[in-house]
Amino acid sequence: MRSLILFPLTLLAQPPSVGVLDFYGLRQVAQSDIRAALPFKEGDPLPPSKGDVEEALEQVKGVVRARLEAVCCQEGKAILYVGIEERGAPHFEYNAPPTGIITVPEDVQTAYAEFLTAVNRAARTGSTSENLSSGHSLLSDPGAREKQLNFIPLADKHLPLLRRVLKESSDAGHRAIAAYVMGYTRNKRQAAVDLQLALRDPDDTVRNNAMRALGAIAVFAALQPPDVHMDDKIEVPATWFIETLDSLIWTDRAVALNVLVTLTERRDAKLMAHLKERSLPAIAEMARWKHLPHALPAFILLGRIHGESEPAIQSAWSGSRDAFLKRLAAPPKRR
Repeated sequence: MRSLILFPLTLLAQPPSVGVLDFYGLRQVAQSDIRAALPFKEGDPLPPSKGDVEEALEQVKGVVRARLEAVCCQEGKAILYVGIEERGAPHFEYNAPPTGIITVPEDVQTAYAEFLTAVNRAARTGSTSENLSSGHSLLSDPGAREKQLNFIPLADKHLPLLRRVLKESSDAGHRAIAAYVMGYTRNKRQAAVDLQLALRDPDDTVRNNAMRALGAIAVFAALQPPDVHMDDKIEVPATWFIETLDSLIWTDRAVALNVLVTLTERRDAKLMAHLKERSLPAIAEMARWKHLPHALPAFILLGRIHGESEPAIQSAWSGSRDAFLKRLAAPPKRR
């Protein structure tokens, strides 16, 4: 199953240099104008002040907002994404921050902290693959997987409270814990409903955890037999994930792409048409990213939108990626 795990640069002992520099959100503004406003290029050290660079980019004509996001890694160097929201472009709206005073139980907090420690340890050894077929992430690393399995009884025991925390808590850290742990409940149908609402949470980590949990549930839902009773059917609508492809936050886009690959496996005609109408330029742009593992989900989606077969997409990816992208971008030939 496709992995939804993305590891930050904090896992590295020291800040790396920029190995890959890529962009998203550019429709009207030229990439050359954005590059000219950057005080660095590929091979240079990461900038000391992310905020200063974003402010400089927002002075470029036609740019409303900018975002820098560095992730790990290509040959020991950072992959740095420059996100741009242009004037008049679709804007991804967030919900208002909740104001309630409610937190996750102490046993859930402890289990989540132990899990994060185990994940960091697994990342250092390269044990980052995961299986999503149970409707939640199970990492290949034995230590991390053990911590994840501990979430199942906790999620079932505290589900009503976790649902309230996700919707009402003013503490984003507790909402993030609730979003991740809720994905391990046996009641996937209820979890899917609540997690969808968290896709517009104002906090990046909450959205990220909610999308990852929903992505795993989407994998599980795709494995349901076609004749499953409606009362038991788990549904993960694609609409909000499609809208997330307009987000200025790179992690929003990256996780949404992974989930949409799962949701389009059956190539539902209505869904494919919606993707094409709503997000084709964004998907085509991300399919051209230079870091191939990050570009692959968008590349798959682009091929499916254009009606290419799965073998044709796989063949193009392994042998003629640029030619494939160029062909799909070309206007239809007149008869």
